Amino acid sequence: AHQEQDLRRVPCHGQAHPKGALAPCSARHDVHRGEEPAGQTLSSDHRPARVAHIVAAVLLLDQAVKVVVKLTFTLAEKVTWIPGVFDIQFIENDGMAFGWALPGATGKYILTAFRIVAVVLLAIHIRRIAGQGAPRGFRQALALILAGAAGNIIDSIGYGRLFSHSSFGQPGTWSWQSEWGGYAPWFRGNVVDMLHISVRWPQWWPVDAWVGNAVFPPIFNIADAAITCGVAWIIIRQKSWLGQGSPWMRAQPNDAPAASPDSAQEEGVVKDT
Repeated sequence: AHQEQDLRRVPCHGQAHPKGALAPCSARHDVHRGEEPAGQTLSSDHRPARVAHIVAAVLLLDQAVKVVVKLTFTLAEKVTWIPGVFDIQFIENDGMAFGWALPGATGKYILTAFRIVAVVLLAIHIRRIAGQGAPRGFRQALALILAGAAGNIIDSIGYGRLFSHSSFGQPGTWSWQSEWGGYAPWFRGNVVDMLHISVRWPQWWPVDAWVGNAVFPPIFNIADAAITCGVAWIIIRQKSWLGQGSPWMRAQPNDAPAASPDSAQEEGVVKDT
């Protein structure tokens, strides 16, 4: 019975008590390879990311600009803000970001359903990783993507019922002010785009086929810009946020954690006894 030892008092790296007794491991020896002592959270980021505020701000700005453009611009109307650099040009598209689309009514329903599912799953994911202490910047980048996706969903779901048809000679109106009502059923509205980067490839550019053409032809909206900024932010910071050396990733549980030196020493003591 006297051969049994209390493993909690096994010495660390040959340390001995001044009086000759074995000195127990201190708390600092519990940290190995980025692991944290029990009851402590050294690598989690629980600072508020203001996800709801970011989503609300992007949605309000996106929808406000879209409504103003829809009610005041005729289709394809263009206003130059910075000559040769930036224009406001109103178009509508029935697809994804930057005008990409799926053909037909069925494609429209599929695309809208996909957007809704993606937004719900992304919102759940943001909430889950917030509880795990994910980096605040990572959560904010995901909030931008969430807000952008939700902004275009609003167009697809409701704009066909809220607004009348826009034409090349007449802007749209609220559906209840038009004798024809809305221009499409629920879930089949068009996305309003208006931001256009008008920079063109210069004459000295070595690729002749590009000279004089727009550097970035698609016309987009604030929701698209939010998605792009969120994705770009994640790509730029992916190593510090999601790399194996990032504090948050080190804090995540592993399927097969490596044994620490102290645990190997304790195992040897048990075998000796």
